[in-house]
Amino acid sequence: MNSLPIRNVQETMSKALSYLGMAMRAGKLVTGDDTVLKSIRQGKAHLVIVAGDASDNTKKKYRDKCGYYNVKLAEAFDRVELGMAIGKEARVLVAVTDAGFARMIIGQLSSYSEVDNID
Repeated sequence: MNSLPIRNVQETMSKALSYLGMAMRAGKLVTGDDTVLKSIRQGKAHLVIVAGDASDNTKKKYRDKCGYYNVKLAEAFDRVELGMAIGKEARVLVAVTDAGFARMIIGQLSSYSEVDNID
């Protein structure tokens, strides 16, 4: 099995959440159903993160949209973690609109084996 030690997993996830916070402060992150959908359709989203505790309908909706528009999708964290990372209330989904931030976050999430659906 190819799993990371617990300490490395926590560091990796912490870095990914930290990068989300930086993206939010830089104005390179959007949240909310309508805003995220709009950024996907306009080709502005480089990465969409759906909380692991989102409804199955929400997960399917964004899996389909991201697949159709060729946007990377990750199912990671929970709604409270996502919200805390960006300084907001609980959030079910966010879209990163900057390619550089998206690459940094994907790099962290890719090394963590329990993150689903990084397409």
